[in-house]
Amino acid sequence: MTDTTSGAPVDRARASDLSAVGRFLKATELDTRMLGMVGALLIIWIGLHLLSGGLFLTPRNLWNLSVQSSSVAVMATGMVLVIVTRNIDLSVGSILGFVGMVMGVTQAEFLPRVLGLPLGDPWIWVIALATGLVVGAAIGALHGFLIAYLSIPAFIVTLGGLLVWRGAAWWMTSGRTVAPMDATFRLMGGGPDGAIGSTWSWVIGLVACAAVVVMLLNGRRQRKRFKFPLRPVWAEFFLGTVTCAAILAAVWVVNSYPWPVNIVRRYAEANGIAIPEGGLFIAHGIAIPVLIAIAVGVVMTFITTRTRFGRYVFAIGGNPEAAELAGINTRWVVLKIFMLMGLLAAVASAISTARLNAATNAQGTLDELLTIAAAVIGGTSLAGGSGTIAGAMLGALLMQSLQSGMVLLGIDTPLQNIVVGLVLVVAVWLDTIYRKRI
Repeated sequence: MTDTTSGAPVDRARASDLSAVGRFLKATELDTRMLGMVGALLIIWIGLHLLSGGLFLTPRNLWNLSVQSSSVAVMATGMVLVIVTRNIDLSVGSILGFVGMVMGVTQAEFLPRVLGLPLGDPWIWVIALATGLVVGAAIGALHGFLIAYLSIPAFIVTLGGLLVWRGAAWWMTSGRTVAPMDATFRLMGGGPDGAIGSTWSWVIGLVACAAVVVMLLNGRRQRKRFKFPLRPVWAEFFLGTVTCAAILAAVWVVNSYPWPVNIVRRYAEANGIAIPEGGLFIAHGIAIPVLIAIAVGVVMTFITTRTRFGRYVFAIGGNPEAAELAGINTRWVVLKIFMLMGLLAAVASAISTARLNAATNAQGTLDELLTIAAAVIGGTSLAGGSGTIAGAMLGALLMQSLQSGMVLLGIDTPLQNIVVGLVLVVAVWLDTIYRKRI
């Protein structure tokens, strides 16, 4: 009786629900792994918000979280290419620290003393940043040469780099902290001056929404042109609406975080603005390091999906022997990957150094763990051949959310490291299970 009157209908209803979900996912072509990451991130955010007494999901904390995630997110985009080709880079944290020290010494000591350029000179931050980018790319090229042309395993080369560049950063200043940084250079680190304000944030948000619509329309046009299957119109509308809603919601959050009262007071006095009785509200808006990270993500996505180099990277990761037999210069591609990784580590170093307003010997410590974890959690397989830039950046946000939440909860640093390590192990385990299923 149970089977015919209650059990069977329940089973049919459950099968119908699963079928509806399957049809929805097929129509929208959403990545289930990405959806799982978004769901996990939302669960973590809600849980930390409840445990912290309502402190986590506030505009202030979310704004700071976005800034703190930027440097790791930038490096994670490069780590995707490294891991896709079945390599690893354990030196990115040390490269970040060394390049930060190079940029710090360049603008705070070398240029003022040797060339006589005073702090505030418009060329100081340009020269310092350019020097850091060149040094980062050179270090990456050195690592790539040792790995690709001398056939030394990437694990050994970058493990040596972890020790060498950390020691070189200390040796450069005998352990001293170098500060302060140039005022223009500091804009790359965020803060009230390192954000674009409310108006420009809305402008960028609307431009991003327009870009999403154009991409969807262009994608549909290209599918028609090459006679590929088309998504239903409702699916295109759903994707555009959800994406634009997420963008505008993010802009609203960053515009809800005001400047500190003392900074507002100084700004009002300097510009002759009368402060009303209820106070003067000036929004931070989108932070410059977040814009840098987004720009890097867009460029790296284009490189991986729209260029010959990107296709070569995934071909090498899928089957290195077949890629070489197909005529791909695998050694040159690997060298360029590590050069790009070094360049991105330099960009992350500029963000980190500007945010701290100092170059320290502790900069970048354990950032290699966070970067690798972000890429793996974001769906990049350690077996090679698969990974996405967007997933890695989302993974960086997830890892930083865990750390930020644990700080709010007053959890000690050793326990934070334990949690991060466990999350990395679980992520690799889930990736193994996923690959077996497909």
